[in-house]
Parts: sequence; C-alpha cells; structure tokens
Amino acid sequence: MAAILSVLQHSSCPENIFFHFICSSNTSLLSNTISKSFPYLKFQVYNFDNSIVSGLISTSIRSALDCPLNYARSYLANLIPLCVQRVVYLDSDLILVDDIAKLAATELGQDENTVLAAPQYCNANFTSYFTPTFWSNPSLSLTFANREACYFNTGVMVIDLVRWRSGDYTTKIEEWMELQKRMRIYELGSLPPFLLVFAGNIVSVDHRWNQHGLGGDNFRGLCRDLHPGPVSLLHWSGKGKPWVRLDANRPCPLDALWAPYDLLQTPFSFDS
Repeated sequence: MAAILSVLQHSSCPENIFFHFICSSNTSLLSNTISKSFPYLKFQVYNFDNSIVSGLISTSIRSALDCPLNYARSYLANLIPLCVQRVVYLDSDLILVDDIAKLAATELGQDENTVLAAPQYCNANFTSYFTPTFWSNPSLSLTFANREACYFNTGVMVIDLVRWRSGDYTTKIEEWMELQKRMRIYELGSLPPFLLVFAGNIVSVDHRWNQHGLGGDNFRGLCRDLHPGPVSLLHWSGKGKPWVRLDANRPCPLDALWAPYDLLQTPFSFDS
C-alpha cells in the first residue's frame, strides 16, 4: 500500500498508471483493500498458483526467499494479458520519490534479445552468487562467456513482455531451477536464475532507480545507509522491513522515509 501511494504521489499523470498485482492467496481481500484505499485506481489482481513453481524451488540461505510468490516475476508474461506489451516490475518493499514514467520510458533498443532493463552493479563480486560447484564445472563456467555479466537486483525491472514471450524466457529460467535441484549451483533463491539467463544482456538503468539493500543483509537485517548519489526509489530488500521495525519501535534512520506512506491506521485508544 505504501508503494502504491508513493507511485501515485510522485507521478505527473497518475491517471495513466495501471497496476497489475500478483497475489498467491485471498485475492478478494487484496482487491477490496486496494479499492477502499484508492477508489479511482485502475488495477487488476492476478492469482498466482504456487504449485506452478513449488516443485522447482530449492532451499536458500533465508526461508523467506523460498516463498513461491518470490518466483512470480518469472511468470508475468503468462499471467498478464497479451495486450500488455511492457511493464515496470516492482517489489512491494519499496517507495518511489520520482515519477515512474521516467523509468517506464527506458529504451530497450532494437535487439530482440534485450528483454529487460535494470540498474547494474558491476563492482559487486559476481562469482559469489554461484557455488564452487558451478564455477568448477567446465561447461557451466562458460555460461557467461562473451557476456559482461554484472549483478542486478530483480526487485525493479523494466520488462518487454513481447520479447519475453517470443524468447520463452520462463522456460529458460525453469531449466536452471531444475538443474539446481540436481546439483547445488547457487544459494540465493529466485535471483540467480535471472542472472544466469539475463546478466550481461540487459540495458543498464541509473542506480537512482534502485537504492536497494535498505533492509540489511539476509541474516541480521542491520541498518544501512543510502548508496552515494541521487535517489528516485528506495528499496528495503534484505531481512529487515520498515513496517516491522517501526511497529517494534526499533526503526533504522531511513525507515522514517517509508513511514509517511504507511496508510495503516492504528486504532485510537481512549483514556478512562
């Protein structure tokens, strides 16, 4: 709800935005909640069947990463109507402080093999996203040959659904997940299959559009500062979530930036 409000407040033309929500349980509750909070919002809620992917999921370093809904981004092209040609995919643990139309206008170029755009982080240790088993395998280690592969966070992506469907990229991701079930080639949930398929073949977006990691690491969720540079989107990826820390009265400094977008009303308590 905070993410929706932030998108609308910073949009120059909020009436032009259509939201597609992916939900794996109680779609009617989500629809009713959104409708009551944003009566004029144009949106559709799609039910994601967990069984589609549950048999392909391997345990990762944090149990929350094993939730089937984390893998729904791999199935957007199957869930969203064919008439929708392009989407901006956003995780729910973020807020925008800039006009989303700027991000949506990202050019993907003429190459039909370029399917998505996202901020890339080429200073990150890319080899750490895969196990020694992966890198020691002669054929697997060639996966990124002739590709300038860099880490990118899958919580913010501009995706061409026409190219995705044409290239059947859902199947490509599933094939890597099937291999992971047979031999442990990564540890980090739904991210590595995306890197295996797309890293080195995406359009780079300015880092301002995904100031990620504000939820800390995957183990302790400690407070973190912003990356240097301008900010258009704040993303609480990691274990620590602002709504949890605020409710527990143990917020990180940057959680104060999320708080104004919290629409959940705390019931009034009356003194006797």
